Amino acid sequence: MAERRNMLSVEGLTKTYGERLLFQDLTFGVQEGERVALVARNGSGKSTLLRAICGQEPADSGRVVFSTGVRHGHLRQELELDATATILDTLYIGDSPAVKAMRDYERALAQGLEGAELQRAYDAMDAHEGWNFEARAREILGKLNLHDLERKVMSLSGGEKRRVALAQVLLEAPDFLVLDEPTNHLDLDMIAWLEQRLASMGTTILMVTHDRYFLENVCDRILELEDHTLHSYQGNFSYFLEKRAERRANAQAVQERATTHMKRELEWVRATPSARTTKSKSRLDRFEDIKAAAAKRLREDPMHITVIPERLGSKIVELHKIKRAYGERVLFEGLTHHFKRGERIGLVGQNGTGKSSLLNLILGTADPDAGKVVVGETVVFGHYAQEGGSFNEDWKVIDAVRDIADWIPLKGGAKLTAAQLLERFLFPHAMHHQFVRLLSGGERKRLHLLRILMRNPNFLVLDEPTNDLDIFTLSVLEEFLMDFSGCLVVVSHDRYFMDKLVDHVWVLGEDGQTAVRDYPGNYTQYREQRADDARQAQAAQAAQKRESVAHVAPAVKGDYTARLSYKEKLEFEQLEKAIPLLEQRRDELQSQLLTETDHVKMQELGIVLGEVTSELDEAEMRWLELSERA
Repeated sequence: MAERRNMLSVEGLTKTYGERLLFQDLTFGVQEGERVALVARNGSGKSTLLRAICGQEPADSGRVVFSTGVRHGHLRQELELDATATILDTLYIGDSPAVKAMRDYERALAQGLEGAELQRAYDAMDAHEGWNFEARAREILGKLNLHDLERKVMSLSGGEKRRVALAQVLLEAPDFLVLDEPTNHLDLDMIAWLEQRLASMGTTILMVTHDRYFLENVCDRILELEDHTLHSYQGNFSYFLEKRAERRANAQAVQERATTHMKRELEWVRATPSARTTKSKSRLDRFEDIKAAAAKRLREDPMHITVIPERLGSKIVELHKIKRAYGERVLFEGLTHHFKRGERIGLVGQNGTGKSSLLNLILGTADPDAGKVVVGETVVFGHYAQEGGSFNEDWKVIDAVRDIADWIPLKGGAKLTAAQLLERFLFPHAMHHQFVRLLSGGERKRLHLLRILMRNPNFLVLDEPTNDLDIFTLSVLEEFLMDFSGCLVVVSHDRYFMDKLVDHVWVLGEDGQTAVRDYPGNYTQYREQRADDARQAQAAQAAQKRESVAHVAPAVKGDYTARLSYKEKLEFEQLEKAIPLLEQRRDELQSQLLTETDHVKMQELGIVLGEVTSELDEAEMRWLELSERA
């Protein structure tokens, strides 16, 4: 097997902000074809590291080298799009070979060039598929629910701009993709499409993402940035979790041994103080090193936090045939539901189907166009909005939490103070008196979430709570919500998060319907049910098509040239046997794709599925042709 070339080398990279050290002396490489994920806590410098690698922000020291000829594309958190440009114009900005070929060709035509110069431009369009660039752009934008390519960037929402930027970097088809939270502002169908696209591409990838299924299915190596340094794990997310736990257990054992050793050394140091000047200087120096190792505080994963929310009465929230429309377009109607204690619902639907509108109706911050919403007197809502919270920038972090309450009750009569809650949600004590204005975007979202939890609600409404939260904070939040005894309604594009927390799924806008459909189970079970329904519908449609053609096929009289030959009759009989077997094979491959997690096998299965589907389509078309003459 040929050795893969090194695409990227990072050597001795260090970066500080003021007195705050983000990372120090980082050294690593990325080989051709690798799909590497960078994970770390919010505020650790993940996005800064990506910008430094792409040359958009200088590091304090160290160097970054891409191999000769390697083109890299970068999807940034902070977008830089021309507000006056159209979506299509935005996609034509870049240095990809296809875009360069189109610009050269248009320039050649504008200048009236002929002969060899025009032929070179023409050949470049052929070589880099410039002729079908717009068709590929429309395909990608269609998957991202952007269909009007003449819309101005200034008219787009933040999520739409983010999707345009993603389409731009995918169309550039660089050798090396650098992606900072690529799944943000994508709905669940878009994420599934992007996951399959990246898994099937041969492009080398370095990404930051908090989507754990994405990490599981796309990435084959994970770099963890912790305590200013990197730890490398050669595997996907489940492998990372296993090996990280082993590493932390080993570190804990080292700390315990250091603590025991320190006690012995301390006894020696304190013995006969009058003779201290005669003690071994090397042993005294070694004692200081041991003391430092023993004092190192490992950040342990938080324990379960079992709070006691306000008591819920028998009447919680009742929805009576509610309807919501946007202009003349009906988002949903006829929804009736009485919430029960401890109910956990996940809202699913494409962007624009009314998920946030439904949340506002439940909260009572908006009125339905028809029907009514009744909220019980004992309900205390906690609402996490996508936009995040507003803070006094001059507050200290702990003041932002104490502004709501000093403590919340726990089971057994204990209390959880504001400082303890901050610690549990990965704000170390050293950050409690840091100014809010110095927090990163993810840290501000986490603080907003803590302010909501500090109100001790008994009915939580969470609208995209996972955006900008790191995977470690998500684990803490999931543990908290799994122990939460109140009602929970959540909108999230994080499939892992939804699978762990919800017990049934409401689907909005399914197949263009205005009724809200209720699926029992979590998100993955919903997807499996949808896939099963689609397979059954497809099989029924194919059977119906064959049956209808067989019934209406005209009898051929007299025209012997139109009748089947002996060879065609044999072919017709073979097709009748082959088509059900091809359908069965297609269904088996689709089922395997749903459960397969290895991206290489997913790619192989996808290729085989495409071949089987094409063969089935050809067989059905030939069967129809022969059946009309049979």
